[in-house]
Amino acid sequence: MGNINLIFYLAPVGSVIALLFALGFYLKMKKESEGDSKMKAIAQYVREGAVAYLKQQYKVVGLVFLVAAGLFAFMAYVLKVQNMFVPFAFLTGGFFSALAGFLGMRTATDASARTTNAAKKSLNGALQIAFRAGAVMGLTVVGLGLLDISLWYMLLNYFIDHKTFGLIIEESQRLHFITTTMLSFGVGASLQALFARVGGGIFTKGADVGADLVGKVEAGIPEDDPRNPATIADNVGDNVGDVAGMGADLYESYCGSILATAALGVSAGFGLKGVLLPMIIAAVGILASIAGIFMVRSEEKATQKELLKALGRGINFAAVLILVAASALTWVFLPENKGIIFSILSGLFAGIIIGKATEYYTSQEYPPTKAIAESSKTGPATVIIQGLAVGMKSTVIPVITICAGILASFAFAGGFTNISFGLYGVGIAAVGMLSTLGITLSTDAYGPIADNAGGNAEMTKQNPKVRERTDALDSLGNTTAATGKGFAIGSAALTAMALIAAYIEEVKAGIGMMITNTGIDKIAIGAVEYTAKSSKLLVAKISHMNILDFVNSYDLHIMNPKVLVGIFLGAMMAFAFSAFSMEAVGRAAQSVVLEVRRQFREIKGLLKGKAKADYAACVMIVTKSAQSQMVLPSLLAVIVPAVVGIIFGIAGVIGLLVGALTSGFILAIMMANSGGAWDNAKKYIEAGALGGKGKDPHKAAVVGDTVGDPFKDTAGPSLNILIKLMSMVSVIFAGLIVRYGDLVQRIADQFK
Repeated sequence: MGNINLIFYLAPVGSVIALLFALGFYLKMKKESEGDSKMKAIAQYVREGAVAYLKQQYKVVGLVFLVAAGLFAFMAYVLKVQNMFVPFAFLTGGFFSALAGFLGMRTATDASARTTNAAKKSLNGALQIAFRAGAVMGLTVVGLGLLDISLWYMLLNYFIDHKTFGLIIEESQRLHFITTTMLSFGVGASLQALFARVGGGIFTKGADVGADLVGKVEAGIPEDDPRNPATIADNVGDNVGDVAGMGADLYESYCGSILATAALGVSAGFGLKGVLLPMIIAAVGILASIAGIFMVRSEEKATQKELLKALGRGINFAAVLILVAASALTWVFLPENKGIIFSILSGLFAGIIIGKATEYYTSQEYPPTKAIAESSKTGPATVIIQGLAVGMKSTVIPVITICAGILASFAFAGGFTNISFGLYGVGIAAVGMLSTLGITLSTDAYGPIADNAGGNAEMTKQNPKVRERTDALDSLGNTTAATGKGFAIGSAALTAMALIAAYIEEVKAGIGMMITNTGIDKIAIGAVEYTAKSSKLLVAKISHMNILDFVNSYDLHIMNPKVLVGIFLGAMMAFAFSAFSMEAVGRAAQSVVLEVRRQFREIKGLLKGKAKADYAACVMIVTKSAQSQMVLPSLLAVIVPAVVGIIFGIAGVIGLLVGALTSGFILAIMMANSGGAWDNAKKYIEAGALGGKGKDPHKAAVVGDTVGDPFKDTAGPSLNILIKLMSMVSVIFAGLIVRYGDLVQRIADQFK
């Protein structure tokens, strides 16, 4: 056991190494030149706008967090349905998630002009700056995530002994208490991520759609033209939505998969080894990701496929390293269950397949996106129809892949013999899929940097060769961003399934806490009553129950109407949430359109390039719009699981989570891939196909791209946070639902 405890320190050491490399990449990037005074000025506008937006967002989110922490403190210290550490763990999860997003955004805004300047000399030079800056985001997320997990594990391991709550408890009960407590800081990370994704998505797409509608469609001026007052807001939005938002999103996926798997390791009877294995795999993943980052480079005249191969080379190299290391670790930690090695492999392969499928359906190098471009010959309507069809078809491979991944990881871990083993296998598969996050997130964060670099080149009137190079990187960035979103959504599916299983573990903890606080020696769990000679013995009896015991006690099957109602409500949540976020983008875009039209009308000489646009006005409009409209959809994810639990009990919550997972997963893939394909179809035409810019096919493609913007950057990517946040919130409220939930059953009992 001593050696196992010693190996644990690989986790905090790995997190510190990630942060040190992130710092090194950042300092190296800062040494590069931002170019001439005009390039520096544009970069400063974007930087100031992004920082101002995030400061305002953090004020709103900070208020929500204080209220939520107060509620959790009330549950812990007054109602005693939650343990005392939860309010603090919740706050640290939110803080580290926000910090990861802020640091990534700050790096991206510092890197964009430097990428433009490097593009004056070479494509590879620009790629290196943009990608290494993206790597700061990737390594910061995994570094802070694993550091937060490691610190909480060390803290709880020190304070939680075998006499917790005055009871002499077994080692398995102690580990169960530690892991279910650690799950609670995932709620803070998830809630912060949802605000970042929804708010950032409303901001970026409100600005983007507004800029396109008036600039490209009405005025006929190029994208990122400095005469358009919304261009700076558009560039700011890329950073707050696609960098800070995506960073916070994958931070909570990363933490959620590790924490859920650790909790399931206790349930499976793997003890400390099962708890620590996902943390150590994550640490090894950091080292492999750093090695992969150094593998990414390109030739000067690289094609789109060659650029994709350059990024793929780094990711694949990291994946192979992780597979070898994870296999060795599993052999050492769990020699009695070596099949878990193949569960990890299942997760890695599922991530790679989903990434490749997303690349196929969104890259302009492949038939689906070219077909959308071809459909532009007959106008915007056929572009939209074809784009929707591509998005719908693109769900097939990811869904089949996730189904195969779940079955394979479950079976390899021995799930058809022992369900707890199988659920641990699914959890460790999610950890395997996310173990390359250090480099996969780097490829995603790189995209907005390349996009901003192109905007800087356009606004400062650089040589067309510079814009050609930044456009090549930007188009690649659209594909990697779509791939990153597919990867995030795929990991969300596996993580959410593991969290549903972990929810049952938290229900067990809630029942144990209620017994301890009330001193009862019998309790009804669903339809089954359990008794013992004392509350202490009853707690021990409950702690030894497995997941199937709870499934049977609560009638968690499809014929239970409470489960079925929950499934319908969960499926509805995905669509309602998407509707709220897309309406918010529409309203923000309308405000931007009116402001841009006003400036074109009232600022004399603006359209002729003889006057300067008021960029700050557009930034302020979308900032206010995003802040006011992000709260309702975000709070829905918190309120609905609690309300469903109070009304329909544990069975209703399980149904809700299943419905949200299945519908949200498929809808998110469809929206993200439709949007990515529309965007790249437009860029394919702009590169010279079908007559190029300004022709009717291009105008039709711009409409498709505009429709796709809120699909791929607001509603779609926010859905994967929604399904995980609902699971996390359910975990937090488990104790409350155990004691006060299921009003339907209570009312029905009155009529017996």
